[in-house]
Amino acid sequence: MKKMEKTEKTEKQKMLIKPEAILRYLKGEEKLHTLITTQNDMVQLITTDQYLYEALGSVENRNEIDMNLLVKFLEVTKIVPHEDMTKEARKILTHERVDELRKPA
Repeated sequence: MKKMEKTEKTEKQKMLIKPEAILRYLKGEEKLHTLITTQNDMVQLITTDQYLYEALGSVENRNEIDMNLLVKFLEVTKIVPHEDMTKEARKILTHERVDELRKPA
């Protein structure tokens, strides 16, 4: 008689990281930094290629960005195509959008 094993597959909570939050993280905001560096097994961080593009394109002084933070972000965050997630085409980053993203950051 074969012994049947029960496996419990718990679904991770998904957290969408928007460009404003990515920009704040790259500037060193502690709250998001803690979430990303602790690699919580219960939360899957997700962003889109568009959101990452907008955040990186909105950085004012690239010398202030710690590349290690960016590498860690890429390590722990699932990046999905914007079109697949939103059913919208990607957009060109405009000066107006950059100003909008920098305000809360």
